[in-house]
Amino acid sequence: MPRIVMKFGGTSMAGIERIRSVAERVKREAEAGHEVLVVVSAMAGETDRLIQLCKEAAALHDAQEYDVVVASGEQVTAGLLAMTLQNMGVQARSFMGWQLLRATGVHGNARVEAVEAVTLNQALSSGGVAVIPGFQGMSEEGRLATLGRGGSDTSAVAIAAGVKADRCDIYTDVDGVYTTDPRIVPSARKLARVTFEEMLELAGSGAKVLQVRSVGLAMREKMPLRVLTAFEDRPGTEIVAELGNDMERNEIAGIAADRNEARVTLTAILDRPGMVSAVIGPLAAAGIQIDMMVHSATEGVGESDLTFTVPRASVGQVVAVLEPMQEKLGYQKLLTNANVAKVSIVGVGIRSNPELAARMFATLADRRINLLAVSASEIKVSVLIAEDEMELAVRVLHSAFGLDATTGETA
Repeated sequence: MPRIVMKFGGTSMAGIERIRSVAERVKREAEAGHEVLVVVSAMAGETDRLIQLCKEAAALHDAQEYDVVVASGEQVTAGLLAMTLQNMGVQARSFMGWQLLRATGVHGNARVEAVEAVTLNQALSSGGVAVIPGFQGMSEEGRLATLGRGGSDTSAVAIAAGVKADRCDIYTDVDGVYTTDPRIVPSARKLARVTFEEMLELAGSGAKVLQVRSVGLAMREKMPLRVLTAFEDRPGTEIVAELGNDMERNEIAGIAADRNEARVTLTAILDRPGMVSAVIGPLAAAGIQIDMMVHSATEGVGESDLTFTVPRASVGQVVAVLEPMQEKLGYQKLLTNANVAKVSIVGVGIRSNPELAARMFATLADRRINLLAVSASEIKVSVLIAEDEMELAVRVLHSAFGLDATTGETA
């Protein structure tokens, strides 16, 4: 029988009525002859409430006990969904994340190491539905470990790969992946299909539909994904390895924007081999994520400037790491700016068409939007700009690349 994993987000599980609606959807898939595994998030807002309780209990709390507390939200929804399915006549049982996922790494942001597929295969062979709390697993020390915010997406993809499912369906509060945030551009179009590469770049550049790690894992495991809404029966977006010969597909898949950026600049660093490593190494050791980076040196001066971006919440940590190193690094000033945003164009067309980047820069220049930093990959070009210009930048780029709904059908 076809085997599918269905993952439901927090808004889908927000209260008993919505859990009943999810159960009806799961029941339909089971009655259609599918082997079904369901991965659930905590009810909307519950994880934030639990995090706040941890902060109130102890400002500097133990990371392992933090995981015990914040993982409980998914355990509640797993049990409630299993009960609801049983009440509808569906054979179902809940599991705990620690029974099924082996995790490694830092508590609060652990990574999936392995899936106990034998346990799940036995449950499915008996004809039942397996209901699994997302976001959690068991650490190497035998302690419960959580996978970071949005980690239920990663749980679902890992389980789908572990049990060799035919596909993994991610149910969210949106009905697919759009060319940009419809709240910024109401004429944004829903994409029928998008590549793993494009989705990875969109997610990493600010699109909130899927967790970045889950997309990367799906790409490595070649696990087909679909993004759907839990509130209506309508087509979503397929995430696939290749688009094939899609003549109608726009060269740019979408425009992503992210306010969660802060710029850090070190001025007049000693210009010698190894200085960038001397800066980035301690930040990486502290678990600080580096995004965009610009290193510029003036020949013959012996000094250079290094600019990079980090999540806004990490600015204080960056300062705490780098200020004591001023003499060692020889920099003159440490400057930070949290009033910035990143805007990116993403699409497989960028790989073969350099005109697309030129069009992006010209469009922004026409609106007198200043670029603070630029970075590029094979299928993405990102710019750092002032935060108050972000929405304008998204709107003008969306139009410049012909992505508005009025210019054509859904890609």
